[in-house]
Amino acid sequence: MARYTPCVSLETISRALAKQVDALSFAPPVDTVYDPLVYARRPHEAYLARYGTGRHEVLLVGMNPGPWGMAQTGVPFGDVARVRHWLGIEERVDEPPRMHPKRPIQGFACARSEVSGTRLWTWAEERFGTPEAFFRRFFVWNYCPLAFLEASGKNRTPNHLPADERAPLFAACDDALRRVVRTTRPSHVIGIGTFAESRIRAAVKDDDGLVVGRVLHPSPASPAANRGWAPAMDAGLAALGIEVG
Repeated sequence: MARYTPCVSLETISRALAKQVDALSFAPPVDTVYDPLVYARRPHEAYLARYGTGRHEVLLVGMNPGPWGMAQTGVPFGDVARVRHWLGIEERVDEPPRMHPKRPIQGFACARSEVSGTRLWTWAEERFGTPEAFFRRFFVWNYCPLAFLEASGKNRTPNHLPADERAPLFAACDDALRRVVRTTRPSHVIGIGTFAESRIRAAVKDDDGLVVGRVLHPSPASPAANRGWAPAMDAGLAALGIEVG
């Protein structure tokens, strides 16, 4: 893959990805599928336009939207308070075509917080001070743009979909990730968690110039993250040759 071949904007990549994944279907136990690239397009594209232009040394890649994060704000790891007060983004969010009664989309009116997003963006603020300083070196992208909810409201992650549903979804997301890499031109592409790293390696395996690695996911379901995610993030990046602070 020619990493420095000029590519289209992140907004164009996002819209093409949304069109591809919205044409897919998912069977039970998936009950509701949210695509914030569509109904939260305003804040999502505000994030891309404000922070996604130019070259970035490090591309951080998450898994998919959390129900209280990107599903509400359109921003990866998009805890409402951090997106509003640190990233400075607050735009209208429309209702999705189908709403899960236990996981409603309220946009920036959502009072719930996303722990993973709070941890990630608080770490960025503490280490870099301003969003501009952080995004001069880093950019954050979610591999899969869809959130999958079971009838109970339980979040179903993409790796737990059946193989026949994963294949076309991953093909679209792999292609989008390759295009994001061409556009942001990083030297490092880092998965936030094991799943993201595995998809990076599958998508950009032909590019020998990239450093690919993994850092600990900030999920509260991770005992290691709960023992101190921020220093673990620093250590994980340092092990990959990326110094912060």
